Amino acid sequence: MPELPEVETVVRDLRPLLVGRTIHSVQRISRVALRRPWNTAWDVRVIGQRVEAVRRRGKWIVVELHDGGRLLVHLGMTGQFVVLSADQFRESHTHLLFSLDNGCELRYRDIRRFGSVQWLPDADRVSAFFIEQGLGPEPFGVEPKWWRERLAGTSRNLKATLLDQTLVAGIGNIYADEALFRAKLHPARRADSLTRTEADRLRRAVEEVLTRAIDARGSTIRDYVGGSGLAGGYQDEFAVYGRDGQPCPRCGTTIVALRLAGRSSHFCPACQPRTLRGDRGGEGKPPCAPRIADTGED
Repeated sequence: MPELPEVETVVRDLRPLLVGRTIHSVQRISRVALRRPWNTAWDVRVIGQRVEAVRRRGKWIVVELHDGGRLLVHLGMTGQFVVLSADQFRESHTHLLFSLDNGCELRYRDIRRFGSVQWLPDADRVSAFFIEQGLGPEPFGVEPKWWRERLAGTSRNLKATLLDQTLVAGIGNIYADEALFRAKLHPARRADSLTRTEADRLRRAVEEVLTRAIDARGSTIRDYVGGSGLAGGYQDEFAVYGRDGQPCPRCGTTIVALRLAGRSSHFCPACQPRTLRGDRGGEGKPPCAPRIADTGED
C-alpha cells in the first residue's frame, strides 16, 4: 500500500501538472467498478472547475477546486494517480479519466480496486471526514511529550502502534519496520515499556526514515508510481523490510520475519533484541528507567 512518502511524492508531482488546469470532462473507463465507485452525479460538480491546490493528509490526496469542492483520493493497495498526455497508452485497470484543458489527462488506475476517488463539497466536509476517520497528526514535528504519553498509554506492540493511524497518520508496514530498525527496537515490544530515551529515539527515527523516503520518491515494489508516472527508489535502501534471510546491514546477523498486527514484520534479532524480562509483548524496561510519560523537559 502506498504510504506517506509515496503519497507525498504523488502530490508533489501533481502540483505543477494540475494547479491552474481546468477539468473538461470525466469518464469512467473500467467495466469493473472500484469497491467505492465514483458517483456519476459528481461529474457536473467537477467539470469546468479549475484546480487550485493539491495537498496530502496522511495517506489521502486532496485536490482543491475553484468553487471550494474537493476531490478526495485514497490509493488503496495498488492505486496510481497520474497526469499523462492524452495520446499516451492507456493501461488496463484505468478506472477514471479527467480530461484537462491542456490536452493531458488525470488518470486513476487501480488493479486491486481498494482505492477511491470521491467528491466532497467543501473544506469543512473534508475536515469532518478526517475527524470521522480518527486521523492522527502528521508525523513531522510531533510534540515529544505528547508522543511519549501516547506510547505510554497503550499496551500494544510497537508495530501495531505505529500502524495505528490515530497515533500519527501515514505510517504503514514498510516504514514502521524501517523506523523500528533505525531506533533499535523490537517490533513485538510493548509500547508502554519504552524508556523516555527510547521513545524519543523512535520519534526521531520515524521522521528520519520518512524524510529520506520522500527524498527518494518513495518505494516501488510492484505497482506504485508517482504523479508523473516515475517509479520510486527507496526500495534500494531498505535495511530490513522484505529482506528476511539476508544479512543485517548494520551487524551481519540474518534478518528474520514474524507476523504482528496482521502484517509481516522484518527485523534484526541482534540489533533489535527481546532480552529483558517483564514485558510479554517484547523487551522489558529496567526498573530504574524513567517512564516515558515523564512530565520533565522535552
